[in-house]
Amino acid sequence: MGDTRVGLAPLSLIGSDAASRRAAVELTERSGLDHLTMIDHPSFRDGFGVDGLAFANSVLVLSDRLRCTTGAYLLPLRHPTLVARQLADLHSLAPGRFTFGIGVGGEDRDEVFSCGVDPATRGRRADESLEVLRALLAGGPVHHEGEFFQLRNVRMRPAPVEVPIVVGGRSDAALVRAGRHGDGWLGVWASPERYRRAVTTVAEHADGAGRDADAQRHGLCLYCGVHEDPVRARALVASAMEGLYGITFEQFEHWTPSGTPEVIADFIEPYLEVGCEDVHLYAVGEDLDAEVGAAAEVRRLLCG
Repeated sequence: MGDTRVGLAPLSLIGSDAASRRAAVELTERSGLDHLTMIDHPSFRDGFGVDGLAFANSVLVLSDRLRCTTGAYLLPLRHPTLVARQLADLHSLAPGRFTFGIGVGGEDRDEVFSCGVDPATRGRRADESLEVLRALLAGGPVHHEGEFFQLRNVRMRPAPVEVPIVVGGRSDAALVRAGRHGDGWLGVWASPERYRRAVTTVAEHADGAGRDADAQRHGLCLYCGVHEDPVRARALVASAMEGLYGITFEQFEHWTPSGTPEVIADFIEPYLEVGCEDVHLYAVGEDLDAEVGAAAEVRRLLCG
């Protein structure tokens, strides 16, 4: 459908060694999927995590075709000058193949505290970080005196760095942030109608900030269980999500399809009709082969 892109978020690769990651990238590339997506957590709940930009670097090194996305990088927990350098390096490594998805997190307040950040400031820090990032990636020099960051005559070379920035989050503040600072919105756990309203809201804020709303590209992060047996598919994704978030699956189930690729593609179709272009499948199956295979079939059903 149009310019739809479908990719996989392989949670099983967190903590993987080089050989496993190389094999996974090769398998994903052969499948015809468009991208790999990775979460970002310094230390979530019991210490679980992965650095999203480090993961992106490994994928982009191992493939000459695949795109990579962070979904979503916890920008308020880092200094924007250091992030700008990482983005510049990724852009040099693989021009046009990386999308920087950011969010503010907050499901685990201890994770935020562990990075020296007051959870109450996450939103304001994200807004200021995005302002600084945009200026640094444009080439600078950047002079900035803000609530959280002070920069004096800082440059980033090579420049400019053209990395799309998409902003995730379900709150009203996240939609304002996506419109004012983002090249798109990254949605999760929303009905198609709510997704449609969010896209409209983001466009209104983009227009209000003098940005081109028509140039924005929106995405959807979707957890799903993949197995021919729908009971087994549900059990797989339920176990993974309860283990990750520490709450009952019933709180997620309405937005979490499980079953065959046909079931999952039918679930996604209405989102494509209201503005979604990039689909990030957090597919949970018996193994990585099953997850890649199911995601690739979903892509075939949606994209032809």
